[in-house]
Amino acid sequence: MTHRVDNIEELKPIIASNRLPIKLERIDGNWQILSGTGGLVTALAPVLRHNDGVWVGWPGAPVNEELERLLHSSAADIGYQLKIVDLTEKDIERFYRGFSNEALWPLFHDLIDHCSFDIKHWETYQQVNYKFAKAIADTASGSNLIWVQDYHLIMTGYFLKEMGFTDNTAFFLHIPFPPQDIFMRLPWRQEILEAMLCYRLIGFQTERDRRNFVRCVKALLPEAQVNQRRKYQIIKYNNQLSRIGAFPISIDYKSFNDDARSKDVNDAAWYFHERFPDQKIIVGIDRLDYTKGIPHRLLAFENCLERYPELRRKITLVEVVVPSRTEVPEYQMMKKQIDEMVGRINGRFTEGGWVPIHYIFGTLDRSELLGCYKASEIALITPLKDGMNLVAKEYCASHVDDLGVLILSEFAGAASRLDCGAILVNPYNVIEVADAIFRAYIMDQSEQKNRMRKMRSEIRRNNVFRWVEQFVATFELGDENGYGKADLPVSTSTPQQ
Repeated sequence: MTHRVDNIEELKPIIASNRLPIKLERIDGNWQILSGTGGLVTALAPVLRHNDGVWVGWPGAPVNEELERLLHSSAADIGYQLKIVDLTEKDIERFYRGFSNEALWPLFHDLIDHCSFDIKHWETYQQVNYKFAKAIADTASGSNLIWVQDYHLIMTGYFLKEMGFTDNTAFFLHIPFPPQDIFMRLPWRQEILEAMLCYRLIGFQTERDRRNFVRCVKALLPEAQVNQRRKYQIIKYNNQLSRIGAFPISIDYKSFNDDARSKDVNDAAWYFHERFPDQKIIVGIDRLDYTKGIPHRLLAFENCLERYPELRRKITLVEVVVPSRTEVPEYQMMKKQIDEMVGRINGRFTEGGWVPIHYIFGTLDRSELLGCYKASEIALITPLKDGMNLVAKEYCASHVDDLGVLILSEFAGAASRLDCGAILVNPYNVIEVADAIFRAYIMDQSEQKNRMRKMRSEIRRNNVFRWVEQFVATFELGDENGYGKADLPVSTSTPQQ
């Protein structure tokens, strides 16, 4: 099925993200390009194909003539243009590993102890954002919708404004936005807020994130004028009007629902059941990251086995940890901690023919992933904080029989939409999570179906394509009180070509 967003047709969209939507593989000394996967690519690729769009980003490797030619020639297969931003190793170290992932990432997830604020990282972050803005400006005209993605590129809006692009810029933050007392710790807090207000539309995952942002603006930029609308707010600052809204991202529900019925997925699900006969499977799938709360989850599972001994030999936790940033010492220490906890818990509770935790450090292909979802009677999704967490939605979309129980952190963005059926927990409360596991284990099928149907209905209605449609519709929206597109300030400078 082809998805099309009709109200974007005349905007000729330009998408900018830290990485291009491709995978590069070196095979026999030559680069091979594979199309990227994931919700963002799934949603935006059809929009770019149908509307002569461009995706701007770093390809993931040093750029040379060979790679440049290959990326240019691949446009015909991908269906839209790719615009390369070339980054040096210093850029990657200071912009990506440094400021993006050692300052903004932990700060925006309320984990101050993990933050490192380095002036050199901040300077390089600005320089790289300028590179992205220049690449966009070299591609864009006044009629393009320029849609910048995520925390790596917040400052790009500032440089685009300096280059004359004020009317058609939009930004979406995929991670949470922190409360005021947390955000205030950032040495460059005012610069970040002012850069965000250079975008005409700013999107957040949840209403909580939107409220946090507006409160920070009111506290740090008192001259900003904030006007409330029914579903969004308008902020006027430095003669620029920005519309602020919440747009929870989602998944391609139909793709997961249909694939979950396929023979490959059914075979994979059967394989999981065969490995753990006469047991209910609990699944946890996470990227290796301190925001995911994996050690807290393992402690909760241990507490459950300790306080509910009748569950021993009847449940198994399948914990899948996808490798991430394994070159970073902090992540190496985290993996060591998880390895040791799994070993200790298994050593404590293992009985003949039963091991309580099945630990996978690696990736599953799509059939294996959906098979794991489908085979698991319980999903334990307990991040300490998350912008959305699409694993929770993928789990529900894969349960075509309407059975299964989702235990979900109340600090995941997905909780705002899946509270209709999920058991919400505080991931820091080990006993509460342990009790939720027991409650999920004994839940009868009637209650399971009632809860799962509500969640699947929510995800089916508000899928990833509707996310794009709602975002673009808000971008194009006029306002009954004079804050429509025609009333936005017009730059007197000429956009660079």
